[in-house]
Amino acid sequence: MPEAGVAAKGLGRAVIFLGPPGAGKGTQARQIAESYGVPHLSTGDMFREHVSRGTPLGLRAKPIMERGELVPDDLVLSMVEDRISRPDCSDGFILDGFPRTLPQAEKLDEILRRRFQAEPLVVHFLVDQNQLMRRLTGRRTCTIGGEIYNIYDHRPKVPGRCDRDGGELVQRPDDREEVIAERLAAYERQTRPLVDYYRRRGMLKDVDGMAALGSVTKNVLEVLAQKK
Repeated sequence: MPEAGVAAKGLGRAVIFLGPPGAGKGTQARQIAESYGVPHLSTGDMFREHVSRGTPLGLRAKPIMERGELVPDDLVLSMVEDRISRPDCSDGFILDGFPRTLPQAEKLDEILRRRFQAEPLVVHFLVDQNQLMRRLTGRRTCTIGGEIYNIYDHRPKVPGRCDRDGGELVQRPDDREEVIAERLAAYERQTRPLVDYYRRRGMLKDVDGMAALGSVTKNVLEVLAQKK
């Protein structure tokens, strides 16, 4: 089994990290992707790339995003299919926070069947709601490199500054308490059914997301090693 931070030979499949906001998906995705030497993919990064490059998909998405509206599923899935068709995804990748709804999951299944023989593996992070609120309201993000800290549980050495590059640490607008409550409610409505969808198909493995950061990483690596 590969250890965190040590390169390994791919995953051979898509791995989907599923869980509510604040469950630690992004942090774990970056760590695990580095361990296996595969891309860590998020739809937010895909949107920003297409918009900055002025691609046809980006030109369609930009006005929708500027209006603060949800990007339609067909456009999101086109971006996902474009990204995973690139050579660096040929031996697997980690999808962080996507799909979010059952229709997205069903369409994603079709795309993945065309790309991989192995079915995707879904890692489901279990976290208590009170802990989620603490994590999210305490979260601060570096304005330069995007590193994430927490004023309660993972403080920077210098208050308000990133340990890695000295960037300013800010609270994102969607990490405020009233916004978080709505985000968690939306997750329960839209994304929670995906847990049942993937569990019925034998693709889903639960991981205790409330354990210490290193323990969560170790548990995820063990799940991936068992499924390789």
